[in-house]
Amino acid sequence: MNRLQLIEQIQQKKTFLCVGLDTDITKIPKHLQHHPDAVLRFNKAIIDATKDYCVAYKINTAFYESLGLKGWEAMEQTLHYIPESHFTIADAKRGDIGNTSAQYARTFFETLPFDAVTVAPYMGEDSVRPFLEYENKFAIVLGLTSNEGSHDFQKLMVIRNTDQERYLYQTLIEKVAGWGTPDNLMFVVGATRASDLKDIRTIIPDNFLLVPGVGAQGGSLEEVAKYGMNKYCGLLVNASRAVIYASSGEGFADDAAKASMEYAEEMKGYL
Repeated sequence: MNRLQLIEQIQQKKTFLCVGLDTDITKIPKHLQHHPDAVLRFNKAIIDATKDYCVAYKINTAFYESLGLKGWEAMEQTLHYIPESHFTIADAKRGDIGNTSAQYARTFFETLPFDAVTVAPYMGEDSVRPFLEYENKFAIVLGLTSNEGSHDFQKLMVIRNTDQERYLYQTLIEKVAGWGTPDNLMFVVGATRASDLKDIRTIIPDNFLLVPGVGAQGGSLEEVAKYGMNKYCGLLVNASRAVIYASSGEGFADDAAKASMEYAEEMKGYL
């Protein structure tokens, strides 16, 4: 899916919700836990329940990799079950020397045909470049994250050649933005840092932002829309636990539908 198609989906459906399929086998409803294909069965039910209220799904690969071969199979089957109308993200946070990154890109763009993959940029341009060489695919680079440890490095002050002080994450985003275009490059910006979105938008006015942290992590959807939205919307707001674990009973899918619908209704008011 390319950028224009994603924008069209957002405009048509009046939502910019991304549902995170961070499926933990120990947290799904108990009546499913002993099913031989528990993860896939749970994911299918969530997708069926939420597909009308979202435009994207994000699969956090760690929850599948931890299950070995069976987990990888569940991830692949889940990916193919997602409707083609929806943008798909592999939340894998890959990034290594160039030839290794090229294999990661092949994994998540060819073997597993995701539309996008999250990428860690710490090793520099050659570690990100292979992800940018695919047509109609996106590298979603970690910019400013919502975890507590983000302050360890991302908010360190650095001095540029002009003697102007800036946060490290601002320097990183500005540098990485020059490696690609809004057609192949997005950034992760945590919702719990919503007040920083205004400054980030001065650096990257046109790129899409993947915004986790709304819902269970306490981020404000209203503030994200206020500070992060551009004229094309330019946002994919991810909700994982707040949607997929909205309840743990046999009606879990209905409750997931309700939770995603509530997000979509609020988002409609911001578009």
